[in-house]
Amino acid sequence: MPSPDAADSPSLFAAPVRVVDVLLPVAVGSAYSYRVPEGMEVAVGDIVVVPLATRNMLGCVWPRAQNARAVDPGKLKTIQRRYDVAPLRPEMIAFIEWIAEYTVTPPGMVLRLALRHDESAGIARERTGVRLTDRRPERATPARRRVIEALADGFVRAKADAAREAGVSPSVVDGLVDDGVLETVVLPPEPAAEAPDPDHSTPELLPAQAEVAARLVEAVEARAFQPFLIDGVTGSGKTEAYFEAVAQAIRQGRQTLILMPEIALTQAFLDRFARRFGVRPAEWHSAVSTKRRGRIFRGVASGEVSVVAGARSALFLPFRELGLVIVDEEHDGAYKQEDGVHYHARDMAVVRARLEGAAIALVSATPSLETEVNARRGRYRRLHLPERFAGTKVPRLEPIDLRREGPPRGQWIAPRLAQEVERTIEAGGQALLFLNRRGYAPLTLCRACGHRIKCPSCSSWLVEHRFRRRLECHQCGYATPVPEACPNCHEPHSLIPCGPGVERLHEEVAKLMPTARLQVLSSDLAGGVERLRAELKAIEEGEVDVIVGTQLVAKGHNFPGLALVGVIDADVGLGHGDPRAAERTFQLLHQVAGRAGRHNVEGRAFLQTYMPEHPVMQALVEGDRDAFYDREIAIREEAHLPPFARFCALIVSGTDPHATQAHARALAACSPMTPAVRVLGPAEAPLALVRGRHRYRLLARSERGFDLSSYVRAWMAGAPRASGSLRVEIDIDPQSFL
Repeated sequence: MPSPDAADSPSLFAAPVRVVDVLLPVAVGSAYSYRVPEGMEVAVGDIVVVPLATRNMLGCVWPRAQNARAVDPGKLKTIQRRYDVAPLRPEMIAFIEWIAEYTVTPPGMVLRLALRHDESAGIARERTGVRLTDRRPERATPARRRVIEALADGFVRAKADAAREAGVSPSVVDGLVDDGVLETVVLPPEPAAEAPDPDHSTPELLPAQAEVAARLVEAVEARAFQPFLIDGVTGSGKTEAYFEAVAQAIRQGRQTLILMPEIALTQAFLDRFARRFGVRPAEWHSAVSTKRRGRIFRGVASGEVSVVAGARSALFLPFRELGLVIVDEEHDGAYKQEDGVHYHARDMAVVRARLEGAAIALVSATPSLETEVNARRGRYRRLHLPERFAGTKVPRLEPIDLRREGPPRGQWIAPRLAQEVERTIEAGGQALLFLNRRGYAPLTLCRACGHRIKCPSCSSWLVEHRFRRRLECHQCGYATPVPEACPNCHEPHSLIPCGPGVERLHEEVAKLMPTARLQVLSSDLAGGVERLRAELKAIEEGEVDVIVGTQLVAKGHNFPGLALVGVIDADVGLGHGDPRAAERTFQLLHQVAGRAGRHNVEGRAFLQTYMPEHPVMQALVEGDRDAFYDREIAIREEAHLPPFARFCALIVSGTDPHATQAHARALAACSPMTPAVRVLGPAEAPLALVRGRHRYRLLARSERGFDLSSYVRAWMAGAPRASGSLRVEIDIDPQSFL
C-alpha cells in the first residue's frame, strides 16, 4: 500500500502534462512545443491558437520529430484553444513538408499558404428572410401593397430580394416586419458553391475527344495517381474532354481542382462549365471577397464544394478527398510564384496529386519543355487532339519581313498588315493586333540632351501610360506625372516617347481606320477584373472590330468572330539571354495566332519580324511544332540546361551596394566543394536595382538527378548570416533570370 504521505503528493497522482509541437506560419525552421491544458483534446493536424511573444497566433499541431529532445513542461506556454475547423489531413501535412524540403523554405512559410485565407475569414453571419403573415397593415401605401403582392405566393425571400422584387427600399420591408405583416425566418447558410450536375448536359464528342475523355475517366475510376498530358491544337476541345473526367469525379463523390493561370479573366471558361454542369465551379483567386473565400475554404474541407477553379494558391486548399487535378495552359509562366515561397504550381500540383492518389492532367497546345520531355520519356501519358473541334483549320501564319516591307517612319503597322486588317473588317470579321508591351511607350527621352527617364528606385526605364497621363515603373509601381520639361537639362517640351506600347498602337489604328470600333486589352488599365470581363464579353458578341492587346489575349480566350491576328513585334522576346527565350516566344506567338479562326471563320496570322530566318519564326510559319521541340531539346541537352540540369538561383539584395556585393562573395566562397555542382557568380542581376535594393545573383547548376535542395540547405547552414538590410532569396528551378 502507498504511504499516507503519498496521497497528498500531486506529483505522483496528477495527470501527466501533455506536450505537442505546433508549427506556426512564421519563418522558423521547426515547430514550437506547447502544453495541452487539462480537458482539451488535440491531435496532429488540428488548428489551434497559441501565444507567441506578445500575441496569439494560429498554428497547426505538427508531427513530433523522432529525435526531438525532452523539454520541461513547466517552461512551456499553453495552447489557448482549438480552432473549430477541419484538421489538416496527413496528405496535406506531407505536401507542406515536401514543398518546404524541395524549395529550401521554412515549413512555417509554406503552412502560411494553407492557413492565411481561413485565418481572417471569420464566421458567416446568420441569414434572415421574410414571408407574409395573415395580418394586413393599418396604413397601406402603394409601396407596402407592392411588397404584399410580391410575397403573396407564401415563399420566403431575403429582405434585399423582397425589396428588389417589389421595387421599394429596404426600409419599407422593415416597417412591415415591425407591424407584424411580415415575419422573419432564419435562412439556411448560403452554400459555398452549388452542386454541379455531372449529367446536366452530356456533349457529343468527336472520336478523338471521346478517346481522351475515356482514358481520363478510367484514371479517375482507378483512384490512383496517374499523370497525363492533354496535347491538343488550339480549339481542339481539350476542355470538353477533361470535363468528362470532372463529371466522373463528381459521381464518385470526390473533388476536382482546376488550376488556371488567369482565373479572374476566364469568363468564357466559367460559362462553359455552367453549360456542362448547370452551375459554375467555386472560384478561388484574388478578386474573390474574404468572406466568400472563408465559405469556400470550409466547404472544401467538409467536402461540400466538389469543384474549385482557381489560381495557383488554390493548390493549398484543404481538400477532403481530391480525385482529379487539371492544370490548364500548363506552360504559362503565371504558375511560378516569384516571391515568398518560390514554387511552381504545375510541378507542385503533380506532387499533390501523387500524395492524394489522384489523377492529374496537364493541358496545353504548346507544352513546356519540361512536360514535353516527361511525355517523351514515358513519365506522363500523352493524350493527343490533333484537329480542331469545329473542323476549322489552325490559322496559316505568314511572315512580314520588316527589313523589306516595314512601316513608314514613326509608324509600327506594316502596309500589308494594315490592308489585311481593313479587308477583314470589311468582310465582317474581327482583327487582333498583338504587342507584348503595356502603356504608350517603353522609353521617354529628351531630344535636347538625350536624358532617359529612369525609376528612382529601380534600374529600369519609366513607361509612359498616356491614358493615365503618367510615367510608371513596371518593377516597383512608382508613378509620376509626365514632366513639362526635361528633369536633366530643363528644356521645356523636349521629352519624346520612343518605341510603341499598346496605347500608341491603338492611336495609330485609330488614325488608319477612323471608323473601326477599337478596344485595348491590357491588365494595367483601370477597372480591374470586372472591366476586363465586360470587355471580353463585348468582343465575343462582335461589338469590337479591332482588338489591340498584350499577352492577356493569349490566355485561352474564345473570340468567335476573330479572323486575323497581326503580331506587331514578333522578335520582342528573343533579344535577351534568357535560356527559355525561344520556348516562351514560340508558345506565346503560337497561342496568340491560335485565337483566330476558331469557329466558322477562316483564320490568318501575320508575324512582323526582322528575323524571318530565326528557327522560332520558321517553325511557326511552317506549322512544324515537333521540329521546334526537337531542336530546342537538343540545344538544351547539349548545353546542360533545364530540364537536363537543375538550377538554383540565390539573389542577395540590400540597400548598401558594397555590403550586398561583399555578402554575395562570402556566400560563393563558402559553397561546399563537389564535382556535381558548379557555382556561377556572384554577378549583378540584370535588374540590378529593384525598389531601392541592390541585387547580386549566384547560380548553382547540377545534374538532373542530383539532390540540389539538400546541397543548398547544407550550404546555407555553413554560410554567414545576412544581417541588417541584407536578404538572401533561394529559388530552386528558377523561371526568371532577371
